[in-house]
Amino acid sequence: MRISLGLLLRATLGSFAALVAASAFAATNVRIAHLELETDSRYDETKLFFRGLAQPLGRPFAGAEVALREARFVGQAVGAEFALERVTGADAKALLAAIDRLNKEGVRYFLLDAPGAVVAEVAKAVRGKELLLFNVSAPDDALRQAQCQPNLLHTLPNDAMRMDALAQYLVSKKWRNVLMLEGPRPEDKLVADAFDRAAKRFGLKLVERRPFVLSNDPRQRDQGNVALLTAGSEHDVVFVADSDGEFARSVPYRTVRPRPVVGGEGLAAAAWSWAWERHGAPQLNSRLEKHAGRKMADPDWAAWMAVKAVVEAVVRTQNAPFGTVAKYLKGEEIALDGFKGNRLGFRAWDNQLRQPVLLATHNAVIERAPIAGFLHPTNNMDTLGFDQRDSRCAF
Repeated sequence: MRISLGLLLRATLGSFAALVAASAFAATNVRIAHLELETDSRYDETKLFFRGLAQPLGRPFAGAEVALREARFVGQAVGAEFALERVTGADAKALLAAIDRLNKEGVRYFLLDAPGAVVAEVAKAVRGKELLLFNVSAPDDALRQAQCQPNLLHTLPNDAMRMDALAQYLVSKKWRNVLMLEGPRPEDKLVADAFDRAAKRFGLKLVERRPFVLSNDPRQRDQGNVALLTAGSEHDVVFVADSDGEFARSVPYRTVRPRPVVGGEGLAAAAWSWAWERHGAPQLNSRLEKHAGRKMADPDWAAWMAVKAVVEAVVRTQNAPFGTVAKYLKGEEIALDGFKGNRLGFRAWDNQLRQPVLLATHNAVIERAPIAGFLHPTNNMDTLGFDQRDSRCAF
């Protein structure tokens, strides 16, 4: 069989072009790493069993996986293929070693699922490197204030945002006198202080802050007695600062007076709720539940949002170099859809994702904050959390 020289040349050139295209495509693979601790008390199975409103329902890696599946075909138009890697470490030092190794391999985007102290240590250590960290599970206000870092972004709302949302709702209901029950853990104090700040900001009155202790010690029994803790006080609502959630679940219906319970139980301020029924939320909830075999909670949504933000920035910048993608991702032009009804983007002064906050019970979303009537000169969502004038973040 005789083969035309022209056909052979065209075939050779075609193969070469395909090889070059394939090489270029492989070179623009966008890798995203998800970092987590081997042992993290926040995901202790005994805590997850109680499924308190203040608790996650599982590791948020599932949310990142759902987002990656959604992005499977999105990057093809700009020659990008997205990949997700899961990395586990014993402590901050191990996570830093993993970041260093992956960053040298070209990974620029890291989701960080760790408590606030670990997030702060990791973010400080990688300052100045060509990468972005996304905090998906630490609500600590300090990470957005004194401990902020220029390459640390937050997709999870912080304590200040959630407590401002709750305070707005209480004001709207005219439940202005609040009795606070405060737990003994450091995380409880952070939540209590955040609500104290919100109360002052929106004109609520904290009639008293009463400490509680959940203990099997007979000598401390009275300190965990809800009836005793809520007696002798004139209040409209009970706020429970309980990051663990075990005590808070016993408060509703046990108060001396018939009063609503908010905070750690009853009505909680959250980034997400499986009961949210608008803006495409049922479809997202269904995808997560099908994938992970459980309902979607705050950290799942935050991890999903972080991956989605990276994908959106890469696509909108036509798969540009990292510096251009990072600038767009943190800029004013980006418009992220978080399935909560508003255009989302990161605040320039602290890298916190600007977003609505849902006020939810176990099986219903009662309201979405910011509440109608709470206004801001430029963006009403900035009535939640630290506005630019309140920020102590100095990049």
